Amino acid sequence: MPRRSRDPSVDELAEQVTSGQVRAAARACRWVDDRVPGARELLRALYPRSRHAWLIGVTGTPGAGKSTLTSALVARARAADLRVGVVAVDPSSPFSGGAILGDRIRMQDHFGDPGVFIRSVATRGALGGLSRTAADVAVVLAAWGADVVFLETVGVGQDELEVTFLADTTLVVVAPGLGDDVQALKAGILECADVFAVNKADRPGADAAVRDLELMLVLSAETQGAAQPGGGRHGLHHHHGLGATPRAIDASAADTTSPGGWVPPIVRTVATRGEGVEELFHALSRHRAQTASPERARSRLGNRLRAQLRGRFADLLEGALEDAIEASAARLVEGVSDPYTESEALWRTLRDHRESGS
Repeated sequence: MPRRSRDPSVDELAEQVTSGQVRAAARACRWVDDRVPGARELLRALYPRSRHAWLIGVTGTPGAGKSTLTSALVARARAADLRVGVVAVDPSSPFSGGAILGDRIRMQDHFGDPGVFIRSVATRGALGGLSRTAADVAVVLAAWGADVVFLETVGVGQDELEVTFLADTTLVVVAPGLGDDVQALKAGILECADVFAVNKADRPGADAAVRDLELMLVLSAETQGAAQPGGGRHGLHHHHGLGATPRAIDASAADTTSPGGWVPPIVRTVATRGEGVEELFHALSRHRAQTASPERARSRLGNRLRAQLRGRFADLLEGALEDAIEASAARLVEGVSDPYTESEALWRTLRDHRESGS
């Protein structure tokens, strides 16, 4: 029997999630990922309990060791007695549409730890390396009680920047020996990075990778002027919540030498051996503390929520016009129409849909 949007079980599930029940959180993630009836109502109930969490976006070039480094950061957060959630975005299976790697392959060291919840979601063709449901799954994990939620993306590229609209702190991971990957970051990720990690720093080319990043930061500063309030992305850094659990912030690590802005630090790591992880966690905490003032937090939260509202509205719009979009696409394929005519027709369909109240 399909669930109704106001089924009492929604309230029951929300209560179970917020009380920290792992099975309930897993069920809630399935509801959200599969978009079952009741999922939206569930998210409405969970959202007020999710605003405390610190969201760390982890992105970077494929092969840089993002998953291994994220796992090491999870261990460091657990050592600080933080509850941790991980939203690992995987490529979609061309057959099932589900995540290829899945929860069980990732971060096996944390299996059985009641303070860690790991959820894989599929991109399902979404641009930017982030699943459409990743933000909603993060809400579930935060409401479950996670102090820190890591959002690990598929990769990074010209269009793969959505993590900056979800995360409080964005970690960009690169590695030596991956061709022109550092140079490719010029496409836009440089302005989105709050912290850089040069992982696999024991390999040849690590010094060159660090120098390239340092040069890019200098050139960026010269181009854009002095660092602006709000973080390394100069107004594009969006805050997840106005508050944060005291344990989640190393307040003593706040940057007092740069009151007007933030310069992304570059940290060398060897995630497989845990080298540099302490320094990296400290750098992330410094950024969190530096940008946690009420004024900056409010501005960043507003920017982030505006971006999320646009995304959610686009999802609703696509759902309302799905049949019409398919028909328009068919006409374009047949060559009997053009995108300009069809986009105007879709707008008229939406307007008529709204005026009819249906």
